[in-house]
Amino acid sequence: MDFKTEFKPLTVQPQEIEEQSFRMITEELGEHPYTDEQYSVVQRVIHASADFELGRSMLFHKDAVQAGIQAIRAGKTIVADVQMVQVGISKPRIAKFGGDVKVYISDPDVMEEAKRLNTTRAIISIRKAIREADGGIFAIGNAPTALLELIRLVKEGEAKPGLVIGVPVGFVSAAESKEELAKLDIPFITNVGRKGGSPVAVASVNAISLMAERLG
Repeated sequence: MDFKTEFKPLTVQPQEIEEQSFRMITEELGEHPYTDEQYSVVQRVIHASADFELGRSMLFHKDAVQAGIQAIRAGKTIVADVQMVQVGISKPRIAKFGGDVKVYISDPDVMEEAKRLNTTRAIISIRKAIREADGGIFAIGNAPTALLELIRLVKEGEAKPGLVIGVPVGFVSAAESKEELAKLDIPFITNVGRKGGSPVAVASVNAISLMAERLG
């Protein structure tokens, strides 16, 4: 059967599609409270989610973007809470500065320890990550328990991340974990409410790595 459509795409060129999308986002979003650096992140978050409400809900520590740029340019590790976040991050830009993107949640020792302690793998993966990624970027898009554990370790002085991107999605503890992150005086990017997820975490990291790359 031959299906036909009258619709024709405006363009099939990837760069043109992205540029047109960004123009549409800027026009539709209108006035906003973000700095130019922060808006670069917000714009990519909206581009990844097509959700303007989510974009308007983003919160930034005043040093967040610069801290992320510095961490990437210093070759610091980026820790993803799950594989979906790891896969989405543009690794060539990170590798250009000697960095790497790691995820620990499926490591055998993490799974074994989580089972032994009857807790989540996300929590144990964060405990492992802080030993290997001091000063790195933690990109958490799915696991509120991972974010809450990282917050606890920061408060106790055991973790010193360069930047925390905490945007877990969900109904149980997701919004609350982001509220707790926003109370910390460390570089963070988060948002208000239940929305978030892997695409938001990925978009945030990729926006920052693009800014880092443009510095040369």
